[in-house]
Amino acid sequence: MWVALAMIIVIGIALWQRVPAMIAAALDKKIAGIREQLDAAESLRKEAEALKAEYQKKAKAAAKDAEAMKAAAAEEAKQIVAKAKADASALIARRTKTAEDKIAAAERAAVAEVRARAASVAATAAAQLIAKGHDGKADKALVDQTITTLN
Repeated sequence: MWVALAMIIVIGIALWQRVPAMIAAALDKKIAGIREQLDAAESLRKEAEALKAEYQKKAKAAAKDAEAMKAAAAEEAKQIVAKAKADASALIARRTKTAEDKIAAAERAAVAEVRARAASVAATAAAQLIAKGHDGKADKALVDQTITTLN
C-alpha cells in the first residue's frame, strides 16, 4: 500500500510539474524534426529522379550523335575509297600512256637508226659501185661535162 501511495504521489508531482506536457512537447519536436528529414529526403529523391531523367536524355542524345558520327565516317570512308580507285585508274592510264609513248619513241628511233644505217650502207655500196665502174678517164669526162654545163 505504501508503494501505491508513493506511486500516486510521484504521478501527482509529475502532473503538477507538467511533465506529460514537456514529454509531449519533446515528442512533437522530435516528430517535427523527423518530418523535416522526410521532406528533405523526398525533395532529394525528386532531384535525383530529375537528374536521372536528364542524364538518360543526354545518353540517348550521345548515342544518336555517335550513330550519326559513325554514319558520316562510313560515308567519308566510301568517298575516300572511291577517290583512291579513281586516282589509281588515272595513274594507271597515265603510266600506260607514258609507256606507250616511250615504246612509240623507241620504235621511231629504231626506224630512224635502220634508215640511217641503210643510207650509210647504200652510200658505201654506191661508192664501191662508182669506184668499180669509174676510173680516172670516166671521172675526167664527167668533170669536163659538168664544167661545160656550168658555163
